[in-house]
Amino acid sequence: MKEKILKNIFVEGAITPSKIAESIAAHQSKTGIGAHDIFLGQVRADVINGRTVTAIEFTAQQQMANKVCNDIREAVFEKFDLSCMHIYHSIGKVNVGELCIFVFVSGAHRTSVFEALPYLVDEVKSKVPIFGKEIFEDDTHQWKVNQ
Repeated sequence: MKEKILKNIFVEGAITPSKIAESIAAHQSKTGIGAHDIFLGQVRADVINGRTVTAIEFTAQQQMANKVCNDIREAVFEKFDLSCMHIYHSIGKVNVGELCIFVFVSGAHRTSVFEALPYLVDEVKSKVPIFGKEIFEDDTHQWKVNQ
């Protein structure tokens, strides 16, 4: 039996607006799609114990994370009527104001994409082993707790 090739969700550094635009544009030829929904996660300048976050450095055991993400994708396709699903997450340093996660779902009708997107984002955030180290303006750092 041939081993399935897993999609790589990782993007080095910040996710650029051009990556998002290209992904959307690539779907114009898929005329069975009538709705898209997008989640964009951006690094915030949180103030924690008087220190301001300036960046987050993301790390992951990439092979394991891609496998978990693939399992989530398959489950979401079974649960919701979707045509396409794309998940991208940054690896490496992402500065405040830059995008670190891009999740894009498409389907024939808006109801399915509106229901699928928050479920998918919650699954990715809670199950995919990606870790963020918050970097503060004084160059100190701490591991981020997802919320």
